[in-house]
Amino acid sequence: MKVERVSIHKIKMPLKQPFITALNTVHERKLLITELTFQDGTVGWGECSAFDTPWYTEETLDTCLHVLSTYLIPALYEIGEFDHPKAIHALFNRYRGHHMAKSAIETALWDGYAKSLDRPLFQVLGGQSGEIEVGTAIGMQSDKEALLQRIQEAVDIGYKRIKLKVKPGEDLEVLETVRSHFPDVPLMVDANSSYTLADLNHLKKMDRYNLMMIEQPLGSRDFVEHAELQKVLDTPICLDESITSFEAAQTAIALKSAQILAVKLSRVGGLAKAVRIHDLCKRNGIEVWAGGMIESGVGKAHNMALATLDGFAYPGDIAASSKYWEKDIITPEIEVQDGNIILSERPGIGYEINMGALKAHTEETLEY
Repeated sequence: MKVERVSIHKIKMPLKQPFITALNTVHERKLLITELTFQDGTVGWGECSAFDTPWYTEETLDTCLHVLSTYLIPALYEIGEFDHPKAIHALFNRYRGHHMAKSAIETALWDGYAKSLDRPLFQVLGGQSGEIEVGTAIGMQSDKEALLQRIQEAVDIGYKRIKLKVKPGEDLEVLETVRSHFPDVPLMVDANSSYTLADLNHLKKMDRYNLMMIEQPLGSRDFVEHAELQKVLDTPICLDESITSFEAAQTAIALKSAQILAVKLSRVGGLAKAVRIHDLCKRNGIEVWAGGMIESGVGKAHNMALATLDGFAYPGDIAASSKYWEKDIITPEIEVQDGNIILSERPGIGYEINMGALKAHTEETLEY
């Protein structure tokens, strides 16, 4: 394989409704869509899922674009021909961090590589089943009625797990309301690092609500205090923001900071790094699930392929295209049926790019 051209599409996609978390409210999603054209004419597609400001991670779309154009794309051309996407990591490792920028190239390489083999990406990664269970995340709502309506809509679609965003002052009362209406729905909460260890007794009260997990209750880079909290909680802790690398996952496991890890391939540097974390967790009896970051269909398709690996024990945050977008940039759009997504058997990510939709959302295309 040899890359002959790199195109980066800077796109902006308005959400159907704002997505509200403890940290920020997202009204529109700006993304970088990477298009790699190989010597044989094959095209691979990837995505940079950083946000436009550093509210969630240190990386932003601007920092990613700088790193891509200044370092990573030249490194990609430097490698010349290569046999496998993993080969790019030897070059990329000379540059510390910038995982989302690296993932934007690496995922497109995987798509092109799978297409060159005439195989679906999920099979190339080692997935055994072309069907995955999925859940959905529901942002904070303006009132209880709106929240209950969003949950009912998700239940009607058949999502296998509901994730609620919580923060201090908007947590126990919310859970009380939800559990009174939905006593049996598989439910978890995501705090986005909005609590401290001083809230231990308060967080302990969440045990009464039969939650699947509490995601990232404490600091985004913390492992020690999460370990202390997990000792006293009956509810499993899930680390999300803390899992930025294979080494971070090792630390979490060694310190017993959590019972579950959320793996976001873009945050850890791509598919190869995510698979390595999956394998580590499987060896150590730690369950994982595939997190989402309000991606376009391109990013979701890569997440879906990753989620087919057998260590992903929980439904991932991989909602239907129609949840967020009036029109996605892939065709056909991603659909959820009875809480499941059936992956395409076509080569690569299994979806074509809707060039009309891509053009409509594109603010600028850069060629390298």
